[in-house]
Amino acid sequence: RASSNVFSMFEQTQIQEFKEAFTLIDQNRDGFIDKEDLKDTYASLGKLNVKDNELEDMLKEASGPINFTMFLNLFGEKLHGTDPEDTIVNAFKLFDPDAKGFIHKDELQHILMTQADKFSAEEVRQMFQSSNIDAAGNLDYKSLCYIITHGEEQEE
Repeated sequence: RASSNVFSMFEQTQIQEFKEAFTLIDQNRDGFIDKEDLKDTYASLGKLNVKDNELEDMLKEASGPINFTMFLNLFGEKLHGTDPEDTIVNAFKLFDPDAKGFIHKDELQHILMTQADKFSAEEVRQMFQSSNIDAAGNLDYKSLCYIITHGEEQEE
């Protein structure tokens, strides 16, 4: 059976940490996180004025009842950068005002290493390794966005 297993996305120690977090949030210990569990968790953290619609919006991020496997899936999506491809492409378009479809690698490296969550030189190098860069140094960001959301194509 070749299905993707959410448990294979994490190290055993991470799974144990997620299990502990899940158990803390599952206040009524029924194996599912529901609105009351979230409300009680916020209350235990001193935040008493959380609106029902905010809690409901959190729960809607899951495609069904939040048991431990669903909980792991939600974190897997968040931690493994699965923003929709168009969201990532639109972020790159901010640096491509002429809509050429590429950004020069030097410009991108400068942005990544000086703004927000700064990349290290090694992280930039790794990203460039799996990027489509032409002889002039232009990085095809649509291709990179595909790789980010779908993974690199493996040679069979």
